[in-house]
Amino acid sequence: MTFVFDGSFEGLLTSIFDFYDFKPKSVRLFSDANYQPGVLDEKHDVITDETKAKRVWAGLKKKISPDWQQRFYKAYLSELPESFQHLFDFARYAFDNPDGVETNYGHASVMAISKIAHSVDRERHRMKAFIRFQETADGIFYAPIEPDYNVLPLISVFFKNRYADQQWIIYDVKRKYGLFYDLEKVEEITFDIVSEIQQSGISLPSGTLHQKEELYGLLWNDYFKNTNIPARKNMKLHIQHVPKRYWKYLTEKQP
Repeated sequence: MTFVFDGSFEGLLTSIFDFYDFKPKSVRLFSDANYQPGVLDEKHDVITDETKAKRVWAGLKKKISPDWQQRFYKAYLSELPESFQHLFDFARYAFDNPDGVETNYGHASVMAISKIAHSVDRERHRMKAFIRFQETADGIFYAPIEPDYNVLPLISVFFKNRYADQQWIIYDVKRKYGLFYDLEKVEEITFDIVSEIQQSGISLPSGTLHQKEELYGLLWNDYFKNTNIPARKNMKLHIQHVPKRYWKYLTEKQP
């Protein structure tokens, strides 16, 4: 049987609930965005149910360690089509066996989730290092990102603690939503100004920036030029630590 869900975390958990409710022999799980109908498909549309999702998550938390609860969620945030099937299979494996199944790396889904979660975690760390804020005319600090994975939920607390004294927005231009910190709380937002972002450097239009922002950028560039030692330049090592796909975020890499 083919299960198709809406792509949400609650929808994924609901699909696990539905499996035990309907008890099909086997299930192939797809999100709406990745499903392509087959001629012989026996399809079940999963209707996301928060109550069912909470029951499954509560049950899963009793079966796996806190570390693996985080890995489970991080693997979901990867948005990789294959991750949904692995998460579904892993949950079934956990529910159908004694505690401790997450230590069995011989199981395909245990290994896959561990690898995917590691990749998401690495992207999370890179976002912490490579995000650069621009101050807007109204005093809000703005940073665009375009990560491989949906890591915004994983960096919220870090930036709230680190920049607690200023209002900021971190916006994922790829997924078209962001985080806004108003000096008290962080909330998800969307806004139209993203359509005006310069695609070459994903920076805000100059008219929306604080009048001193250009000067700050020049000073930042000068600092890196003056601290650079040409004789010790190792571009291969530099690219290894700062991949080129992140350069468009970095003030010091702009011409």
